[in-house]
Amino acid sequence: MALNTEKNVYTVLFAALMVIAVGSVLAFVASGLSEKIRENERFEKQQNILYAMGVNENANEGSVNFVPTTEVEAEFQKYITEQWIINGEQRTQNQEAYLIDLKKEIAAAKKGQVPRLPVFIGEKDGQKYHILPMYGKGLWDAIWGFISVDENMVVQGVYFDHKAETPGLGANIKQRYFMDDFIGESLMDGSRYTGVSVAKGNNDPLNQRKEDNAVDALAGATITGNGVSAMIRESVNLYKDYLETIREN
Repeated sequence: MALNTEKNVYTVLFAALMVIAVGSVLAFVASGLSEKIRENERFEKQQNILYAMGVNENANEGSVNFVPTTEVEAEFQKYITEQWIINGEQRTQNQEAYLIDLKKEIAAAKKGQVPRLPVFIGEKDGQKYHILPMYGKGLWDAIWGFISVDENMVVQGVYFDHKAETPGLGANIKQRYFMDDFIGESLMDGSRYTGVSVAKGNNDPLNQRKEDNAVDALAGATITGNGVSAMIRESVNLYKDYLETIREN
């Protein structure tokens, strides 16, 4: 007896079989690529940390060029001299501190738990860099990055990224002209930790004032800019005790 392909039951069965078949193929592919995905995520974090301390391959004025993935592990070992995990009053060295998921640790802190906070210490050309990870909320979704400071709480570099900010507007937080504006700004206002704000109407388009704890906002990206300001401020607050030890030395 011929199969009646016009019946609804045939359509449902066919769709179900296709879902199972395609799902199985995708699961197999994902399983096979899982190690490669983890490796790429590891390389990306290393690249971002190094970028924040000025280790990159930027050439042209507007370029954002990371250390290549083929070289990043060796460069990471060369420039990142210490990795620490801060867990309340405890501090322990851990060579895989960069793999900590800061999003989860911030969520834990909001629940009253003690977060595990990674800190990276780098050295380049005789200068020491203290590099802190950051995580926050932009207009549409998550934003994150790294900020490096010296013992005087002066910003030496940053790296920002995002998940879904608007192209040409909020997405420009990862453009070099915006990130470079943070270099030379201070996290301190007198004796207070204030971070660095993204300020609309800052009237300093060339970012020549480095004592104002602010950089010019991106046009048409007020909410994303506010998110960056909040992310820096909250990250500084999380690491305040650690930063105090730097200032004391």
